Amino acid sequence: MSKGAVTALLEIYSNAIDDLKRTISVISDEKLVEVTDVQTDNPDCISIQTVLTHVVSSGFGYATTILNRNGDVRSRPPRVALANSSQYRAALDEVIRFTFQVFEDISDEDLEVFEESSKMLTNWGQRYDIEQLMEHAIVHILRHHRQIKNFLTR
Repeated sequence: MSKGAVTALLEIYSNAIDDLKRTISVISDEKLVEVTDVQTDNPDCISIQTVLTHVVSSGFGYATTILNRNGDVRSRPPRVALANSSQYRAALDEVIRFTFQVFEDISDEDLEVFEESSKMLTNWGQRYDIEQLMEHAIVHILRHHRQIKNFLTR
């Protein structure tokens, strides 16, 4: 079973999360909950806390979607707003652990699916194969990491 591409995806995902964890390690409890974007209509983008809550929940969601691709019906853990950056770093570690666990039996050959009807349907209505969903997950971390860095400079 070839796993070079799987290993690369997981390494890049893990690196993106590690970079985010380094950034949030210096955030005070006060800065975490501070309303930073008063103009947004998106409840996930009001503060660093809401962004991180969304990121953690989404991380579990991506892995759960992949886990359920063959008909399982498991739910992701409940969405929880945490009190400090240490708790978010621990939650992000759990996302990585869970994602690696989901990928234990996935090989490179499982990553790409060309038949649209065989792709996984996400809860936002798009269809992805495993590789596409993990690429989306990686960029999701990068985009919200950038957003948090911008919040820190305000």
